[in-house]
Amino acid sequence: MTVRFVKMHGAGNDFVMIDDRVGELPRRKGALVARIASRPDGIGCEGVIFVQESRRADFRMRFFNPDGSEAELCGNGARCVAAFARAIGAARADKMVFETKAGKIAAEIIDGQTVKIAMPMPKAVGRDFANTGVPHAVVVVDDLNDCDVAGMGRKIRYSKRFAPAGTNVDFVRYDKPSRAFIRTYERGVEAETFACGTGSVAAAVVGVAAHGMKFPVTVETCGGYKLTVDGTFVGGRFSNVTLAGPVKTVFQGSIDL
Repeated sequence: MTVRFVKMHGAGNDFVMIDDRVGELPRRKGALVARIASRPDGIGCEGVIFVQESRRADFRMRFFNPDGSEAELCGNGARCVAAFARAIGAARADKMVFETKAGKIAAEIIDGQTVKIAMPMPKAVGRDFANTGVPHAVVVVDDLNDCDVAGMGRKIRYSKRFAPAGTNVDFVRYDKPSRAFIRTYERGVEAETFACGTGSVAAAVVGVAAHGMKFPVTVETCGGYKLTVDGTFVGGRFSNVTLAGPVKTVFQGSIDL
């Protein structure tokens, strides 16, 4: 089987994008994803995204972690898929709506290198947790360089508090009132990633709700990219939360599986 793909990254998060609208690929995609995502003998990425037909929106996004598990949403992946869908004609305008397992997502291509998406309503936001489409534990630290992201992240990810599904873990340093720095241990990748869109949103909303931060929040990833999280927080409730930042096509090709 030969599969055509486009490799993209959003603020350092790298993804393999595949046009699956014809439906020729296997319905069960876990083993296929694991082979594609492998860095030693595949393409290598932090997630594989399939664009499929939708009767309720412009298209459907399905996101898979490198271990083959399917996740509800990936923020940076959603920004990348908007640009990819526009390029292949799955979206016919720079503004679009697409399906995800976390619900419908509205996206806008602002220019050739910036995409903004409307995020799902954050849930269960507290001092150290938020669900921004997927669960995120937020650990506030003074020094990100001194964090054991892999060790501590794995311990929290598999802790009883978040069993059985587990959680992503974000280590965050806040620079009040509107700047944050982040490192993320990502569930499904089981390692630190260069960026995490839903994690950046989690860091921002937790910061606004409990740590004196103000919208819009600029979140700087460990790779040096900047994401902007904006929204409204009134009466203890969030609304109109958005995530914006850079996307880039790295290369395209085909892989013989």
